[in-house]
Amino acid sequence: MTDMDEHRKLLEKERTRVRDLKENLTEATEDVERQSSGDPGAGGHIADAGSELFERSRDLSIVEDLDAQLADIEHAMARLTNGSFGTCEACGGPIDAERLAARPAARFCLEDQQEAEREVHVR
Repeated sequence: MTDMDEHRKLLEKERTRVRDLKENLTEATEDVERQSSGDPGAGGHIADAGSELFERSRDLSIVEDLDAQLADIEHAMARLTNGSFGTCEACGGPIDAERLAARPAARFCLEDQQEAEREVHVR
């Protein structure tokens, strides 16, 4: 098996894991919504409605993060196909094999990833 085949398997495994997490979260959120009306006039308490709103907001944020992870995985799969997988999108250098094993959808080498994260925290 080639390195690219191994990376493809890792990406497919990660895609399945993220999709399953998203599906389970969506099902759990739908169950909670079915169990409660969120209408304080219907016998519920306003604090309960606030808690439910907070939890739904949190769940939506998690789903957005999972969607972003799925997009990164699809991008990495496309890079496998076009031959640019394993190359840093910032500097053009190779991405360390250990980094790709830990994070198969990595787009940047460790140095450029750290720089991008520093820029986000400075803003």
